[in-house]
Amino acid sequence: MTAKEYIEHVKKNPYLIAGSDAHVCMHREATEARRITCEINNAFHTAKELRTLFSELIGKEVDENFGLFPPIYTDFGKNIKVGKRVFINEGCCFQDQGGIEIGDDCLIGHQVVFATINHDLNPEKRGNMKVAPIKIGNRVWIGAHATILAGVTVGDNSIVAAGAVVTKDVPANTVVGGVPAKTIRSL
Repeated sequence: MTAKEYIEHVKKNPYLIAGSDAHVCMHREATEARRITCEINNAFHTAKELRTLFSELIGKEVDENFGLFPPIYTDFGKNIKVGKRVFINEGCCFQDQGGIEIGDDCLIGHQVVFATINHDLNPEKRGNMKVAPIKIGNRVWIGAHATILAGVTVGDNSIVAAGAVVTKDVPANTVVGGVPAKTIRSL
């Protein structure tokens, strides 16, 4: 299974069985993602070089206004989509097997975690996983150390406060914070 086939597979069947072709593909792509993130994280690069390396990591070209402050971590890489004028700050973790989509004009704070995988609750099947995409709308600001969990959509113009753990969808034009995140106010 190729990365492209994997991405199509998880759109139709988000439950992954340990040892399956999809699982093997995840591990193969993780090796490639680690190779590229090591290159990003372990040497100085110009903004243009970082755009080129990040484009290689996700398998899609990012726009000339994309910004990244390394280090960055991902364990798949090819299931990330980034809009225009996105900035990703230091130490972010992208667990993107389920898919992560970031809209235009977004600001991603220090050490934000995007987690698209949940393991099976049954201890005998714990190696199996269920994946679900994360979608971040346009003009969203995600504060430092926030965690966005599998299946969550954050609506346009919203703000996720620093340290929040987002377990449910965030409506557009809303500020959320806390653990678990709750609405603080409307914008």
